[in-house]
Amino acid sequence: MTYLRKATAICVLISLMTGCAPARRYRLVPIVPAATASSLETRSLPGLELKKFLEQNLGHELAPWPPQTWDLGELTLAAFYFNPTLDAARARVAAAEAAIVTAGARPNPTLSITPGVPSPYLLGIDFSIPVETAGKRGYRVEHARILSEAARLDVADAGWKVRSGVRRALLDYFLAARALVLLKAEERLRIEEVRLLEKRLAVGEIPRPEVDVAHIALSKTHLAIRAAEGRVSETRAILAAAISVPVAALDGIDFSWPTLDHPPSTESLAPEAIQREAVLNRLDVRRKLREYAAAESELQLEIAVQHPDIQIGPGYTYEESHSFFTLALSATLPIFNRNQGPIAEAEARRKEAAANFLATQSHVIAESEAALARYRSALKELDEAEHSLATLQAVREQMARDAVRLGESDSLALNSVLLERSAVASARLDALGRAQIALGDLEDAVERPLEADDIAPLSPESPALKQPTKGAAR
Repeated sequence: MTYLRKATAICVLISLMTGCAPARRYRLVPIVPAATASSLETRSLPGLELKKFLEQNLGHELAPWPPQTWDLGELTLAAFYFNPTLDAARARVAAAEAAIVTAGARPNPTLSITPGVPSPYLLGIDFSIPVETAGKRGYRVEHARILSEAARLDVADAGWKVRSGVRRALLDYFLAARALVLLKAEERLRIEEVRLLEKRLAVGEIPRPEVDVAHIALSKTHLAIRAAEGRVSETRAILAAAISVPVAALDGIDFSWPTLDHPPSTESLAPEAIQREAVLNRLDVRRKLREYAAAESELQLEIAVQHPDIQIGPGYTYEESHSFFTLALSATLPIFNRNQGPIAEAEARRKEAAANFLATQSHVIAESEAALARYRSALKELDEAEHSLATLQAVREQMARDAVRLGESDSLALNSVLLERSAVASARLDALGRAQIALGDLEDAVERPLEADDIAPLSPESPALKQPTKGAAR
């Protein structure tokens, strides 16, 4: 009976020990494609939760709501709110933070019971407590913490890519819309040209081929307008996709970009400042630095593994009404293996991480310099196009109008000058597009906005990248 009482007490003790920490239970979280598709299709910009998110990050109240006109900053914040790319990056941060808990977990003790072997009056209990030495647990925690910081940098990097996509999509939409306006203006001039030439043909002043050439030019303009209309619809759909809302969510909404026609001057973008921003602010450079620190901590851990852990094993034996208590210490003897292989591998990974950091820095410097050179070249082209449009063509147009007013020329000559001005305006729009694209590339090279009234530079601590509160209906 004494043996049974002791065995029962041990079982109760084991139950109490295993019940100290509540166990997590599995919870099924299914994905229903029909429900997620419906949620995506019903997204809209006027949501009140989005309003709260925008006001928190803009620092002022938005009234009236929803705004009739959205700028790049507001659209970027809307993309931060809706785009699932950031949700995936945030999930990776949560996994990295959970890895810190895993790294800091202490090893559980073990309990073994050997009842009735070889005698029914014999009961043996061994309790083993593992003790880690040489600070291994601290190195594991540090390694996991550094990787968590790298994961948070990934969130900022994902946020920048979202912002860059929204900017390019909005730029393409503006360029397509303006190109359509210019083509419609050209269409009116072409129609007038055909009318004036047909009047001359009717009185026999010109041959038929001249009128036919004008009709062909008008037909080409009609086709260009159809293509431009399709381009406007396409770029609007791309913009909606960049924000991660359906195209219908942009219905009835206008967009503004006050600085679109006035990109930053080259004087405000000194090469030294651009290079410094690229080296210090680029998120991939900062991540490579974190990866090197992680390789350092991994090497420290492998060196610490040379020192064996200790097992403290108090034991208890009951035999024929006699109790015996023992205390044992055990450790792996590092005789044949001093962890040389893993240490050498960790050293090689640290060298690789250092080389990757230097390679990334070198690439970033070269990329920023090349992007700045392209932007300067595009800005010069834009300046020349604007000078031609504002000065040369303006003078020719005024001279043509004066000639018509004085009777020295006719409306057809003025119409030809206006068509030339339309062509120059189209060339100026192309130059503006190339300048803004080059500016976007330069911003990507330094991973920060370079225009006024834009969002603040992104970092892992940016409030705009925090997990927003989202309801079922967004």
